[in-house]
Amino acid sequence: MERLQKVLAHAGVASRRKCESLIADGRVSVDGKAVTELGYKVDPARQVIAVDGKPIRLEAKVTILLNKPTAYVSTVSDPEGRRTVMSLLPKIEERLYPIGRLDYDTSGLLLFTNDGALTERLLHPSHHVEKVYRVTVQGRVNKEARQLLQQGVELDDGLTAPAVVEVLRQGEESVVHLTIHEGRNRQVRRMFEALGLPVKRLKRIAFGPIALGHLKTGEWRMLEPDEWKALYRSVDLTAPPYTKPTFLDSPRPKRDSRRAVTQARKEKSATGARRKGNTTGFR
Repeated sequence: MERLQKVLAHAGVASRRKCESLIADGRVSVDGKAVTELGYKVDPARQVIAVDGKPIRLEAKVTILLNKPTAYVSTVSDPEGRRTVMSLLPKIEERLYPIGRLDYDTSGLLLFTNDGALTERLLHPSHHVEKVYRVTVQGRVNKEARQLLQQGVELDDGLTAPAVVEVLRQGEESVVHLTIHEGRNRQVRRMFEALGLPVKRLKRIAFGPIALGHLKTGEWRMLEPDEWKALYRSVDLTAPPYTKPTFLDSPRPKRDSRRAVTQARKEKSATGARRKGNTTGFR
Protein backbone atom coordinates (compact mmCIF):
# COMPACT_ATOMS: atom_id res chain seq x y z
CA MET A 1 0.00 0.00 0.00
CA GLU A 2 1.24 3.47 -0.90
CA ARG A 3 0.15 6.99 -0.09
CA LEU A 4 -2.21 8.36 -2.70
CA GLN A 5 -0.22 11.53 -3.41
CA LYS A 6 2.92 9.45 -3.96
CA VAL A 7 1.13 7.21 -6.47
CA LEU A 8 -0.19 10.27 -8.32
CA ALA A 9 3.25 11.88 -8.44
CA HIS A 10 4.90 8.68 -9.66
CA ALA A 11 2.23 8.45 -12.35
CA GLY A 12 3.40 11.82 -13.63
CA VAL A 13 0.15 13.61 -12.75
CA ALA A 14 1.98 16.50 -11.06
CA SER A 15 4.46 17.26 -8.30
CA ARG A 16 3.82 15.74 -4.86
CA ARG A 17 2.65 19.10 -3.49
CA LYS A 18 0.30 19.70 -6.42
CA CYS A 19 -1.09 16.19 -6.04
CA GLU A 20 -1.85 16.94 -2.39
CA SER A 21 -3.80 20.00 -3.52
CA LEU A 22 -5.75 17.90 -6.03
CA ILE A 23 -6.70 15.49 -3.24
CA ALA A 24 -7.66 18.26 -0.82
CA ASP A 25 -9.84 19.84 -3.51
CA GLY A 26 -11.78 16.59 -3.94
CA ARG A 27 -10.64 16.04 -7.51
CA VAL A 28 -9.22 12.55 -6.87
CA SER A 29 -11.29 9.39 -6.54
CA VAL A 30 -10.45 5.80 -5.62
CA ASP A 31 -12.79 3.10 -6.91
CA GLY A 32 -15.32 5.80 -7.75
CA LYS A 33 -15.33 7.50 -4.34
CA ALA A 34 -13.81 10.93 -3.76
CA VAL A 35 -10.85 10.97 -1.36
CA THR A 36 -9.78 14.16 0.42
CA GLU A 37 -7.59 12.64 3.12
CA LEU A 38 -3.88 13.29 2.67
CA GLY A 39 -1.89 10.15 3.34
CA TYR A 40 -4.76 7.88 2.25
CA LYS A 41 -3.20 4.56 1.24
CA VAL A 42 -4.05 2.70 -1.92
CA ASP A 43 -3.01 -0.37 -3.86
CA PRO A 44 -2.46 0.98 -7.39
CA ALA A 45 -2.35 -2.53 -8.83
CA ARG A 46 -5.87 -3.35 -7.57
CA GLN A 47 -7.72 -0.04 -7.28
CA VAL A 48 -8.89 2.44 -9.90
CA ILE A 49 -7.53 5.91 -9.24
CA ALA A 50 -8.91 8.85 -11.19
CA VAL A 51 -8.32 12.60 -11.40
CA ASP A 52 -11.31 14.68 -12.50
CA GLY A 53 -13.01 11.43 -13.44
CA LYS A 54 -10.21 10.22 -15.71
CA PRO A 55 -8.32 7.07 -14.61
CA ILE A 56 -4.60 7.63 -14.31
CA ARG A 57 -2.17 5.50 -16.27
CA LEU A 58 0.52 4.03 -14.06
CA GLU A 59 3.34 4.24 -16.52
CA ALA A 60 6.60 2.62 -15.48
CA LYS A 61 9.27 5.17 -14.62
CA VAL A 62 12.26 5.35 -16.94
CA THR A 63 15.39 7.51 -16.96
CA ILE A 64 17.90 7.65 -19.82
CA LEU A 65 21.26 9.42 -20.08
CA LEU A 66 22.36 11.07 -23.34
CA ASN A 67 25.70 12.60 -24.30
CA LYS A 68 24.23 15.57 -26.13
CA PRO A 69 26.12 16.92 -29.15
CA THR A 70 26.24 20.62 -29.94
CA ALA A 71 23.81 22.00 -32.55
CA TYR A 72 20.78 20.28 -30.98
CA VAL A 73 18.05 21.99 -28.96
CA SER A 74 17.07 20.46 -25.63
CA THR A 75 13.32 20.45 -26.24
CA VAL A 76 10.73 17.95 -27.39
CA SER A 77 10.04 20.03 -30.52
CA ASP A 78 11.37 23.23 -32.08
CA PRO A 79 9.24 25.81 -33.94
CA GLU A 80 12.30 26.85 -35.95
CA GLY A 81 12.78 23.34 -37.27
CA ARG A 82 16.16 22.76 -35.65
CA ARG A 83 17.27 19.29 -34.64
CA THR A 84 16.10 18.28 -31.17
CA VAL A 85 17.67 15.90 -28.69
CA MET A 86 14.59 13.68 -28.93
CA SER A 87 15.76 12.49 -32.35
CA LEU A 88 18.79 10.90 -30.67
CA LEU A 89 16.76 8.70 -28.32
CA PRO A 90 15.35 5.25 -29.05
CA LYS A 91 11.70 4.84 -29.93
CA ILE A 92 10.00 3.70 -26.74
CA GLU A 93 6.46 3.52 -25.43
CA GLU A 94 7.15 5.77 -22.43
CA ARG A 95 6.99 9.50 -23.11
CA LEU A 96 10.25 11.07 -21.98
CA TYR A 97 11.25 14.70 -21.64
CA PRO A 98 14.59 16.29 -20.75
CA ILE A 99 15.41 17.18 -17.15
CA GLY A 100 16.36 20.81 -17.69
CA ARG A 101 18.23 21.98 -20.74
CA LEU A 102 21.65 22.34 -22.26
CA ASP A 103 22.21 25.26 -24.61
CA TYR A 104 22.31 24.73 -28.37
CA ASP A 105 26.10 25.09 -28.37
CA THR A 106 26.71 23.11 -25.16
CA SER A 107 27.34 19.36 -25.12
CA GLY A 108 27.38 16.65 -22.51
CA LEU A 109 25.21 14.90 -19.95
CA LEU A 110 21.47 15.30 -20.34
CA LEU A 111 18.95 13.15 -18.48
CA PHE A 112 15.48 12.22 -19.73
CA THR A 113 12.62 10.85 -17.65
CA ASN A 114 8.86 10.51 -17.41
CA ASP A 115 8.84 11.12 -13.65
CA GLY A 116 7.51 14.60 -12.94
CA ALA A 117 8.28 14.48 -9.22
CA LEU A 118 11.92 13.56 -9.88
CA THR A 119 12.29 16.33 -12.45
CA GLU A 120 10.84 18.96 -10.16
CA ARG A 121 13.18 18.09 -7.30
CA LEU A 122 16.30 17.84 -9.43
CA LEU A 123 15.67 21.30 -10.86
CA HIS A 124 14.46 23.05 -7.71
CA PRO A 125 17.15 25.33 -6.20
CA SER A 126 16.36 24.16 -2.65
CA HIS A 127 17.91 20.74 -3.36
CA HIS A 128 21.28 22.18 -4.44
CA VAL A 129 21.90 19.49 -7.04
CA GLU A 130 25.46 19.84 -8.30
CA LYS A 131 26.26 20.16 -11.99
CA VAL A 132 29.87 19.77 -13.13
CA TYR A 133 31.07 21.34 -16.38
CA ARG A 134 34.29 21.03 -18.33
CA VAL A 135 34.93 24.55 -19.58
CA THR A 136 37.52 25.57 -22.17
CA VAL A 137 38.12 29.32 -22.13
CA GLN A 138 40.29 31.72 -24.08
CA GLY A 139 43.01 33.03 -21.79
CA ARG A 140 44.51 32.15 -18.42
CA VAL A 141 42.34 31.64 -15.34
CA ASN A 142 44.39 33.64 -12.84
CA LYS A 143 44.10 33.70 -9.06
CA GLU A 144 41.70 36.66 -9.08
CA ALA A 145 39.36 34.94 -11.54
CA ARG A 146 39.37 31.76 -9.47
CA GLN A 147 38.57 33.68 -6.30
CA LEU A 148 35.68 35.51 -7.97
CA LEU A 149 34.22 32.23 -9.24
CA GLN A 150 34.50 30.76 -5.75
CA GLN A 151 32.95 33.81 -4.07
CA GLY A 152 30.28 34.60 -6.68
CA VAL A 153 30.27 36.55 -9.94
CA GLU A 154 28.05 39.59 -10.37
CA LEU A 155 25.75 39.09 -13.39
CA ASP A 156 22.89 41.21 -14.69
CA ASP A 157 20.44 38.93 -12.83
CA GLY A 158 22.36 39.00 -9.54
CA LEU A 159 25.33 37.47 -7.77
CA THR A 160 25.95 33.79 -8.49
CA ALA A 161 26.31 31.29 -5.67
CA PRO A 162 29.88 30.21 -4.85
CA ALA A 163 31.27 27.66 -7.30
CA VAL A 164 33.93 24.98 -6.94
CA VAL A 165 36.82 25.56 -9.35
CA GLU A 166 39.41 23.06 -10.52
CA VAL A 167 41.91 24.37 -13.09
CA LEU A 168 43.16 21.47 -15.21
CA ARG A 169 45.26 23.36 -17.74
CA GLN A 170 46.58 26.89 -18.16
CA GLY A 171 47.60 28.49 -21.46
CA GLU A 172 46.21 30.47 -24.37
CA GLU A 173 43.24 28.18 -23.88
CA SER A 174 42.65 27.02 -20.31
CA VAL A 175 40.52 24.10 -19.12
CA VAL A 176 38.48 24.24 -15.92
CA HIS A 177 36.07 21.96 -14.10
CA LEU A 178 33.36 24.16 -12.62
CA THR A 179 30.77 22.86 -10.15
CA ILE A 180 27.60 24.88 -9.58
CA HIS A 181 24.16 24.13 -8.16
CA GLU A 182 22.20 26.91 -9.84
CA GLY A 183 20.54 26.71 -13.25
CA ARG A 184 20.33 30.20 -14.69
CA ASN A 185 20.16 30.77 -18.43
CA ARG A 186 23.63 30.38 -20.00
CA GLN A 187 25.07 30.83 -16.52
CA VAL A 188 28.50 29.24 -16.97
CA ARG A 189 29.22 31.17 -20.16
CA ARG A 190 28.12 34.44 -18.58
CA MET A 191 30.23 33.86 -15.48
CA PHE A 192 33.43 33.45 -17.47
CA GLU A 193 32.59 36.20 -19.95
CA ALA A 194 32.09 38.59 -17.01
CA LEU A 195 35.71 37.81 -16.09
CA GLY A 196 36.97 38.49 -19.61
CA LEU A 197 37.35 34.79 -20.43
CA PRO A 198 35.25 33.85 -23.49
CA VAL A 199 34.06 30.23 -23.45
CA LYS A 200 35.28 28.22 -26.42
CA ARG A 201 33.78 24.84 -25.46
CA LEU A 202 31.37 23.80 -22.72
CA LYS A 203 30.45 20.26 -21.72
CA ARG A 204 28.47 18.99 -18.74
CA ILE A 205 30.15 15.92 -17.27
CA ALA A 206 28.07 15.25 -14.14
CA PHE A 207 24.57 15.90 -12.83
CA GLY A 208 24.10 15.07 -9.16
CA PRO A 209 25.41 11.53 -8.57
CA ILE A 210 25.39 10.67 -12.30
CA ALA A 211 28.64 10.97 -14.29
CA LEU A 212 28.96 11.02 -18.07
CA GLY A 213 32.05 8.81 -18.19
CA HIS A 214 33.18 7.63 -21.63
CA LEU A 215 29.79 7.62 -23.35
CA LYS A 216 30.39 8.84 -26.90
CA THR A 217 28.83 12.01 -28.25
CA GLY A 218 25.31 11.36 -29.54
CA GLU A 219 25.00 8.02 -27.72
CA TRP A 220 22.65 7.14 -24.86
CA ARG A 221 22.37 4.52 -22.17
CA MET A 222 19.98 3.50 -19.42
CA LEU A 223 20.93 4.19 -15.83
CA GLU A 224 22.18 1.21 -13.85
CA PRO A 225 20.00 0.18 -10.87
CA ASP A 226 22.40 1.67 -8.32
CA GLU A 227 22.63 4.93 -10.28
CA TRP A 228 18.83 5.00 -10.42
CA LYS A 229 18.55 4.68 -6.65
CA ALA A 230 21.30 7.24 -6.05
CA LEU A 231 19.57 9.79 -8.28
CA TYR A 232 16.29 9.54 -6.36
CA ARG A 233 18.10 9.45 -3.03
CA SER A 234 20.00 12.65 -3.89
CA VAL A 235 16.71 14.59 -3.78
CA ASP A 236 15.14 12.68 -0.87
CA LEU A 237 12.79 10.56 -2.96
CA THR A 238 12.13 6.84 -2.71
CA ALA A 239 12.98 5.26 -6.03
CA PRO A 240 10.10 3.47 -7.77
CA PRO A 241 10.77 -0.05 -9.09
CA TYR A 242 13.66 -0.07 -11.58
CA THR A 243 12.38 -0.71 -15.08
CA LYS A 244 13.76 -0.59 -18.60
CA PRO A 245 11.97 1.18 -21.45
CA THR A 246 9.42 -0.60 -23.61
CA PHE A 247 11.12 -0.47 -26.99
CA LEU A 248 8.99 0.03 -30.08
CA ASP A 249 11.83 -1.10 -32.32
CA SER A 250 15.01 -3.10 -31.89
CA PRO A 251 17.71 -0.52 -30.97
CA ARG A 252 19.58 -0.94 -27.73
CA PRO A 253 22.09 1.36 -26.07
CA LYS A 254 25.30 1.60 -28.07
CA ARG A 255 27.23 1.64 -24.82
CA ASP A 256 25.70 0.25 -21.68
CA SER A 257 28.58 -1.74 -20.24
CA ARG A 258 29.44 -2.09 -16.59
CA ARG A 259 32.99 -1.04 -17.44
CA ALA A 260 31.87 2.36 -18.75
CA VAL A 261 29.62 2.94 -15.75
CA THR A 262 32.31 1.87 -13.27
CA GLN A 263 34.86 4.16 -14.90
CA ALA A 264 32.40 7.06 -14.74
CA ARG A 265 31.96 6.51 -11.01
CA LYS A 266 35.72 6.36 -10.43
CA GLU A 267 36.23 9.63 -12.27
CA LYS A 268 33.46 11.36 -10.34
CA SER A 269 34.87 10.08 -7.02
CA ALA A 270 38.33 11.30 -7.97
CA THR A 271 36.96 14.72 -8.87
CA GLY A 272 35.17 14.91 -5.54
CA ALA A 273 38.33 13.92 -3.67
CA ARG A 274 40.34 16.60 -5.44
CA ARG A 275 37.70 19.20 -4.60
CA LYS A 276 37.91 18.30 -0.90
CA GLY A 277 41.68 18.50 -0.91
CA ASN A 278 42.09 21.65 -2.99
CA THR A 279 39.26 24.01 -3.86
CA THR A 280 41.09 25.43 -6.87
CA GLY A 281 42.70 22.21 -8.06
CA PHE A 282 45.51 24.33 -9.57
CA ARG A 283 48.96 22.96 -9.02
